[in-house]
Amino acid sequence: MDAENQKPRTHRFAIGLLTGAAVGVGLAMWLGPGVTRSTRRIGRALNKLASQGQDVRDDMADAVARGAHQVERLATAAKSGRATGHRTRKAADPPLAAPRAL
Repeated sequence: MDAENQKPRTHRFAIGLLTGAAVGVGLAMWLGPGVTRSTRRIGRALNKLASQGQDVRDDMADAVARGAHQVERLATAAKSGRATGHRTRKAADPPLAAPRAL
């Protein structure tokens, strides 16, 4: 009797499994293209943002390198006592402008 009771349960499970798979495939086909388009659009936007961030990072690294080079050049000139071509500030000169915020 156990063998007879097991057979219908196995069929019901297999039919349920196949039905669930068919419904899942149908939903994926119905919803898939729209989800894929929006995912691609988000991916492109994130790639563009990452690229812009890398450009800013590279620009900042270049600016820091130029500033370090200039500081090194001026420090070397000051140690050797050479004229740098820059005039020194006098007390009567107007104050330097405050740095601008980004």
